[in-house]
Amino acid sequence: MDSSETAGERPLTKLEIQLDLIEDAFGESFGKQLLEDGTLDYLYVRGVILVRDAYVAEVARLLEAEDEPEERGQEFVPVQGLLPGVSVFSVGRRDVPRKLELIDARLGVGVATPDHILSVTPVWACPATEPEGVPDEALPDPGPCAASGTGAYIYVTDTGLLEGAAEHHPWLAGVTGTVDPLHHEGGVTRIPGYAGHGTFVAGVARCMAPAARVEVSRDFRRAGAISEHEMVHRLREALGKSPDVINLSGGGSTRKDLPLLGFEAFWDTYRHYKGVVLVASAGNNSSRRPFWPAAFPQVVGVGALAANGRARAYFSDYGPWVDVYAPGQDLVNAYATGVYHYREPPSTGSHHFHGMAKWSGTSFSAPLVAGLIAARVTRTGENGRQAASSLLAQARAQNIPGVGPVLRPCDTGDCSDRLACCRWECQHRAAGNCRC
Repeated sequence: MDSSETAGERPLTKLEIQLDLIEDAFGESFGKQLLEDGTLDYLYVRGVILVRDAYVAEVARLLEAEDEPEERGQEFVPVQGLLPGVSVFSVGRRDVPRKLELIDARLGVGVATPDHILSVTPVWACPATEPEGVPDEALPDPGPCAASGTGAYIYVTDTGLLEGAAEHHPWLAGVTGTVDPLHHEGGVTRIPGYAGHGTFVAGVARCMAPAARVEVSRDFRRAGAISEHEMVHRLREALGKSPDVINLSGGGSTRKDLPLLGFEAFWDTYRHYKGVVLVASAGNNSSRRPFWPAAFPQVVGVGALAANGRARAYFSDYGPWVDVYAPGQDLVNAYATGVYHYREPPSTGSHHFHGMAKWSGTSFSAPLVAGLIAARVTRTGENGRQAASSLLAQARAQNIPGVGPVLRPCDTGDCSDRLACCRWECQHRAAGNCRC
């Protein structure tokens, strides 16, 4: 989609472009709800709601009894058993937000919620920018750490892995995943929106734990988005692979800021895998509003530090629900080779990428922390949750006033990597008078 101004039309905003991309991908099942001031509240799947199993029969009776004339005769199809304790409940063509208000009033808030759409896009999510070009000889920034991560396993739920990325980028050697497709037409390779996101995320994690096993799943297939209940299924499948760390660089805001109901089904399984830790990005709306699933207490929610490493990035969400901040602005890592057409103002035109890019967002702060956890698992013998707890304690001890707990590249408490961490900080600090 072209964001340039045409005769008689204003340019589309960044938000409008993002919504158009997701709507095109979801089609008639796409729904959005706005706040009174016209800003976006949340995204959801039309035609379905999530209902606590104990209330399915009551919800069906209530909605049938309160149907408007034009809604009568539509069939309700409660599909039980898909998620433990939560049903995906079909409501046909009924107005989901309006019906949820009715359920709230009669049965209580939280009995039923939308099936939210979660994404890796800047619609209350990440990345914060579109990828930017870098010199052909550019190396990862931050670069590989000394800590190995041998034997640790990071599972990345994202857009997949670009074909050939593991062969063309030494720090990605051995990384596996579902192919993240590019478009080839007329001898030109075109890079769709959000293609390469999973590869960049994997590259950041691998630089923090260069020998860790990393697998990238292609779950955010539709314009970088996925429904809440589908995301829960993918995460439960991931648990079955017994990783040490699951990285989720995406999420969304919710109706009334309530926790994602579908994830209650996930926690029921998650608690049986006590060594696995879920790390998630905190979102890029520069807001205190909870961003889910990062805001859950069971999750390590990661905000972004600015490029100088001493302040919060302008785009990062913040608040007491964010556990730690890590570099997330102007990171450089593996990307696609091909032509990318910019969609979001103020960027215009196209750029030919050659396998590397500079990118910003809490999307990339999260895998930095995920990689640090994996490296610590190897170094200490702790499991994923124990390693995360130790690193968060370390982050609190090096809290930045006005920001919060922080972790920096190679910051695992291992003496062998302290010099690398210090050099990164000296390179990026606004004041260059530091000594390592």
